[in-house]
Amino acid sequence: MSVTMISILFSVHVAFPDARHHTRKFFRISYYNPITGTFALGWDDIWFVFYWIIVFTGARCFTMDYILSPIAHRAGIHKKKAKVRFAEQAWILLYYGLFWCIGMNLLINSPYWLDLRALWRNWPIREMEGLAKWYYLVQFAFWLQQIVVVNIEERRKDHWQMFSHHLVTCALIFTSYGYHQSRVGHLILVIMDPVDIILSLAKILKYLRLQLLCDIAFGVFIVVWFITRHIFYPLVCWSIYKHIPEEISYGCYSGSDSDLHGPQPVPEDWDHLTQPFRDPVGLVCWNNNIKWVFLGMLLALHGLVLLWFVQIVRVAYKVLSGQPAEDTRSDDEDEEEEEDMIDVIDMASTEKQGTGYINQVNVGAESRPFIEKEVLSTDQQFADGKAKSPTRKSSRRRGEGQSSGVNLLAGSDRKELLGRIGCDKPTNE
Repeated sequence: MSVTMISILFSVHVAFPDARHHTRKFFRISYYNPITGTFALGWDDIWFVFYWIIVFTGARCFTMDYILSPIAHRAGIHKKKAKVRFAEQAWILLYYGLFWCIGMNLLINSPYWLDLRALWRNWPIREMEGLAKWYYLVQFAFWLQQIVVVNIEERRKDHWQMFSHHLVTCALIFTSYGYHQSRVGHLILVIMDPVDIILSLAKILKYLRLQLLCDIAFGVFIVVWFITRHIFYPLVCWSIYKHIPEEISYGCYSGSDSDLHGPQPVPEDWDHLTQPFRDPVGLVCWNNNIKWVFLGMLLALHGLVLLWFVQIVRVAYKVLSGQPAEDTRSDDEDEEEEEDMIDVIDMASTEKQGTGYINQVNVGAESRPFIEKEVLSTDQQFADGKAKSPTRKSSRRRGEGQSSGVNLLAGSDRKELLGRIGCDKPTNE
């Protein structure tokens, strides 16, 4: 379907020159200023976002089916379910790895590199560099896709938490873009991405049966989570509270960057709140109320992240207590329980937000991002097509467990920590 829609757009673009004024909005970012070489913002950007939602859908399915699944097979992963999960995590690793590199390149070369005050200086900056605008809109497309994904995949225990998170994230991206606060959104995207990269890598190592490397990756994952999401992210929130009143002159502004007027008094009506989304040079306002709306949503997202981290620490504490592993389940039972397990370390990833990004990851079960219809039908087949096999006695004795030299296993009365990311047991062929 994705290929069909893209093919139709390209065909119309090539065959009908008179229509290119409209079709080019899907393929190229709009509102180019030839004098400055930068791009303004406007409603035509939504067509570009819509195009990239389609691209992500098609690219994920093609990459998983024709590139990543064959790689999994060559690596010795022969079970269909394991190959699907390997491909899912490899796709996530590719996506976040690529976009984190792009984001870091933009950040290092930006005026707000290692300078939180510069995030707010000279606001509003009404035009963006081409790559910066492309990066922000493509990330927005990804998170809009996530809203669809979380509602079409099999419901999990944290469905409403994740759905609410995605709505808030997309609202932050959209409003921060319209209110010319994409600099702080860009920074938070870069802060949040490393966690998802490392987690996907850990799960891939599990499927490749590289147990020691999986253990190490999970340890790095916890450290990076704490540093990025509970040190760097709160620093950005603190900067909103502390630096915005010092760097931004409250009021309303109008005009382009080269002809900016303001600050002007804030109008009494509500119309000025939507003008930034309707008119690239229209009225855009900033005051204490708007600041607290943004900050409140970011703190709410951090509250979710903090809750997940408390759960991570609680499980890690129990696991590192050194209790022996107990596993009386057969391989079939273990897989069946894993299929229905909801992870405590589910994140949202995210926080890819315009001003707050929490990226979602599903640890230990199937990958949450990018689940399109084709993959979902495969996963549903696994869930619905399971026949209840006769219970087999485990070949392991009670109390026996395997370790890579780091005791990360607990008792059978709770899910082992590495089991949260799929590191508890190698994938059988």
